[in-house]
Amino acid sequence: MALETSLEHYPKKLSLKDGFSCEARPLRPKDEQAFFEFFQAVPERERMFIKHRVNEPEVIRQWCQSIDLGRNLPLLAIAGGRIVADCTLHQQLGGWKRHIGRVSILVHKDYRNRGLARALLAEVIDIAAERERLGKAIDKLDKEAKGLRAKLANPAFVARAPEEVVDESRARLEAAEEEMTILAAAAKRLAGL
Repeated sequence: MALETSLEHYPKKLSLKDGFSCEARPLRPKDEQAFFEFFQAVPERERMFIKHRVNEPEVIRQWCQSIDLGRNLPLLAIAGGRIVADCTLHQQLGGWKRHIGRVSILVHKDYRNRGLARALLAEVIDIAAERERLGKAIDKLDKEAKGLRAKLANPAFVARAPEEVVDESRARLEAAEEEMTILAAAAKRLAGL
């Protein structure tokens, strides 16, 4: 799935069991009150399994006011004007753990057993796969561009190679750099989804 296509789908309508439908979209800063209310509806015996103190408004405020979608991607389900589920992908941005993620899913008790958790998880997996694909494509283009830069910086290559070979190398370098710029912008847009 192309990144631009996946980003254009949000907000996205999800149609589930029994004709139930809702909107899926990433968390926004203006969701603070609705997100707090969502967590307050979680039964106390279930809330104790949540890592953070979601019964404290300041915790929710901090999440909503400092959204880092590259590190934590909270995808919400909205029905009837309120948040009814949250599926968050938690991941590291760099280092050896960058390929490791954790997903947390919480569905409001009145909206369970409709396939909502599965649908949100599928959305998060699609987004994560697109991030991975973009990263690999950028790395490949960067490697190619470095090789071409080194070749073109070599005076012996430029002096001895036929003009059309040098021109072709310059054109390939320009194309690789242009594509890297496009993919980097797409990755940035995805991180800010």
